[in-house]
Amino acid sequence: MELYLPRGTTRETARQVLTEHAEYGHWELDRLRLYPDGSRRVRLRRRIIRVSRTM
Repeated sequence: MELYLPRGTTRETARQVLTEHAEYGHWELDRLRLYPDGSRRVRLRRRIIRVSRTM
C-alpha cells in the first residue's frame, strides 16, 4: 500500500495517519521517502503475525 502525504502535512498529522494504519489495518512501515518540497511518499506492508505452537 502506498500513501502520498502532500507538502503541507505536519509531522503530527503524518504520525497519526501512519499510526491508524498500523493499529487498525495491521500495516507496518516499509519505506518513507521525504522529497525536497516537503511531501512524503510512504510504502506500507502487511505485518506478519507469527503464531507460536502451544504443544
